[in-house]
Amino acid sequence: MNYIGDLRKVIGHDTIMTVGCGVLVENEKGQVLLQKRSDNGQWCVPGGALELGETYKEAAARELREEVGIEVKELQLFGLYSGDDRMITYPNQDVVYSLAVIFKTNKYTGTISDEDSEVLEHRFFDPQDIPVDLFAPDARPITDWAKGKTQVVVE
Repeated sequence: MNYIGDLRKVIGHDTIMTVGCGVLVENEKGQVLLQKRSDNGQWCVPGGALELGETYKEAAARELREEVGIEVKELQLFGLYSGDDRMITYPNQDVVYSLAVIFKTNKYTGTISDEDSEVLEHRFFDPQDIPVDLFAPDARPITDWAKGKTQVVVE
Protein backbone atom coordinates (compact mmCIF):
# COMPACT_ATOMS: atom_id res chain seq x y z
CA MET A 1 0.00 0.00 0.00
CA ASN A 2 1.28 3.47 -0.83
CA TYR A 3 -1.39 5.92 0.26
CA ILE A 4 0.67 9.06 -0.32
CA GLY A 5 1.89 7.89 -3.75
CA ASP A 6 -1.66 7.09 -4.80
CA LEU A 7 -2.89 10.45 -3.50
CA ARG A 8 -0.14 12.30 -5.37
CA LYS A 9 -1.37 10.75 -8.65
CA VAL A 10 -4.62 12.62 -8.11
CA ILE A 11 -3.55 15.98 -6.63
CA GLY A 12 0.00 16.40 -7.89
CA HIS A 13 2.35 18.51 -5.74
CA ASP A 14 -0.37 20.36 -3.77
CA THR A 15 -0.21 20.37 0.02
CA ILE A 16 -1.45 17.29 1.83
CA MET A 17 -1.50 16.53 5.56
CA THR A 18 0.48 13.52 6.72
CA VAL A 19 1.58 11.96 9.99
CA GLY A 20 5.26 11.12 10.35
CA CYS A 21 6.35 8.52 12.91
CA GLY A 22 9.97 8.57 14.02
CA VAL A 23 12.17 7.04 16.68
CA LEU A 24 15.02 8.50 18.72
CA VAL A 25 17.12 5.33 19.04
CA GLU A 26 19.66 5.49 21.85
CA ASN A 27 22.66 3.19 22.21
CA GLU A 28 24.33 1.97 25.39
CA LYS A 29 26.59 5.08 25.39
CA GLY A 30 23.59 7.43 25.57
CA GLN A 31 24.01 8.56 21.97
CA VAL A 32 21.17 9.05 19.49
CA LEU A 33 20.96 7.51 16.02
CA LEU A 34 20.44 10.02 13.21
CA GLN A 35 19.89 9.31 9.54
CA LYS A 36 21.39 11.34 6.69
CA ARG A 37 18.72 11.79 4.00
CA SER A 38 19.57 11.01 0.39
CA ASP A 39 17.25 13.73 -0.99
CA ASN A 40 18.93 16.69 0.72
CA GLY A 41 21.94 15.39 2.70
CA GLN A 42 20.53 16.59 6.02
CA TRP A 43 20.33 14.64 9.28
CA CYS A 44 16.94 13.54 10.59
CA VAL A 45 15.11 11.23 12.97
CA PRO A 46 14.71 7.78 11.37
CA GLY A 47 11.09 7.24 10.46
CA GLY A 48 8.45 7.93 7.86
CA ALA A 49 4.79 8.33 7.03
CA LEU A 50 1.91 6.53 8.64
CA GLU A 51 0.05 4.30 6.16
CA LEU A 52 -3.70 3.68 6.21
CA GLY A 53 -4.71 1.28 8.96
CA GLU A 54 -1.39 1.39 10.84
CA THR A 55 -0.92 2.42 14.43
CA TYR A 56 1.76 4.99 15.21
CA LYS A 57 3.95 2.32 16.77
CA GLU A 58 3.51 -0.04 13.80
CA ALA A 59 4.51 2.73 11.38
CA ALA A 60 7.57 3.69 13.42
CA ALA A 61 8.71 0.06 13.71
CA ARG A 62 8.11 -0.59 9.98
CA GLU A 63 10.07 2.47 8.94
CA LEU A 64 13.03 1.51 11.14
CA ARG A 65 12.96 -2.01 9.76
CA GLU A 66 12.88 -0.68 6.14
CA GLU A 67 15.30 2.25 6.43
CA VAL A 68 17.64 1.23 9.24
CA GLY A 69 17.47 -2.58 9.27
CA ILE A 70 16.67 -2.91 12.97
CA GLU A 71 13.74 -4.16 15.02
CA VAL A 72 12.72 -1.78 17.80
CA LYS A 73 11.15 -2.80 21.08
CA GLU A 74 9.40 -0.94 23.90
CA LEU A 75 8.67 2.33 22.11
CA GLN A 76 7.94 5.18 24.51
CA LEU A 77 6.20 8.35 23.38
CA PHE A 78 8.71 11.21 23.35
CA GLY A 79 6.69 14.00 21.75
CA LEU A 80 3.97 15.18 19.40
CA TYR A 81 5.09 17.97 17.08
CA SER A 82 3.11 20.40 14.95
CA GLY A 83 3.66 23.99 13.81
CA ASP A 84 5.14 26.05 11.00
CA ASP A 85 8.35 24.01 10.85
CA ARG A 86 6.27 20.92 9.92
CA MET A 87 5.41 22.43 6.48
CA ILE A 88 7.78 20.64 4.12
CA THR A 89 8.54 21.18 0.43
CA TYR A 90 10.50 18.21 -0.85
CA PRO A 91 13.09 18.49 -3.67
CA ASN A 92 10.52 17.02 -6.11
CA GLN A 93 8.19 19.94 -5.14
CA ASP A 94 5.69 17.80 -3.20
CA VAL A 95 4.35 19.83 -0.25
CA VAL A 96 3.16 18.30 3.02
CA TYR A 97 2.11 19.50 6.42
CA SER A 98 3.44 16.61 8.47
CA LEU A 99 2.43 16.17 12.07
CA ALA A 100 5.05 14.13 13.92
CA VAL A 101 4.73 11.38 16.51
CA ILE A 102 8.22 10.81 17.92
CA PHE A 103 9.09 7.81 20.05
CA LYS A 104 12.24 6.95 21.99
CA THR A 105 13.84 3.56 22.64
CA ASN A 106 17.09 1.95 23.68
CA LYS A 107 15.79 -1.56 22.92
CA TYR A 108 16.57 -2.77 19.42
CA THR A 109 18.00 -5.78 17.66
CA GLY A 110 19.69 -6.25 14.31
CA THR A 111 22.47 -4.53 12.44
CA ILE A 112 22.17 -0.92 11.32
CA SER A 113 22.34 -0.69 7.54
CA ASP A 114 22.68 2.16 5.04
CA GLU A 115 21.25 0.07 2.17
CA ASP A 116 17.89 1.86 1.82
CA SER A 117 17.77 4.29 -1.12
CA GLU A 118 16.38 7.06 1.12
CA VAL A 119 19.52 6.95 3.32
CA LEU A 120 23.11 8.07 2.82
CA GLU A 121 24.35 7.20 6.31
CA HIS A 122 23.38 6.37 9.89
CA ARG A 123 25.49 7.57 12.79
CA PHE A 124 25.21 7.84 16.58
CA PHE A 125 25.79 11.29 18.10
CA ASP A 126 26.48 12.51 21.62
CA PRO A 127 24.09 15.25 22.83
CA GLN A 128 26.81 17.92 22.56
CA ASP A 129 27.85 16.81 19.04
CA ILE A 130 24.53 17.02 17.18
CA PRO A 131 25.23 18.16 13.60
CA VAL A 132 24.11 21.63 12.51
CA ASP A 133 22.75 20.47 9.15
CA LEU A 134 19.48 19.08 10.51
CA PHE A 135 16.35 18.52 8.44
CA ALA A 136 14.28 21.49 9.71
CA PRO A 137 11.13 19.50 10.61
CA ASP A 138 13.20 17.17 12.82
CA ALA A 139 15.33 19.87 14.46
CA ARG A 140 12.99 20.35 17.45
CA PRO A 141 12.78 16.70 18.54
CA ILE A 142 16.53 16.22 18.04
CA THR A 143 17.33 19.41 19.96
CA ASP A 144 14.85 18.51 22.70
CA TRP A 145 16.60 15.15 23.08
CA ALA A 146 20.05 16.81 23.12
CA LYS A 147 18.87 19.18 25.88
CA GLY A 148 18.10 16.15 28.02
CA LYS A 149 14.33 16.24 27.80
CA THR A 150 12.85 12.84 28.48
CA GLN A 151 9.39 13.62 27.13
CA VAL A 152 7.90 16.61 25.37
CA VAL A 153 4.40 15.29 24.66
CA VAL A 154 2.79 18.24 22.82
CA GLU A 155 4.64 20.97 20.96
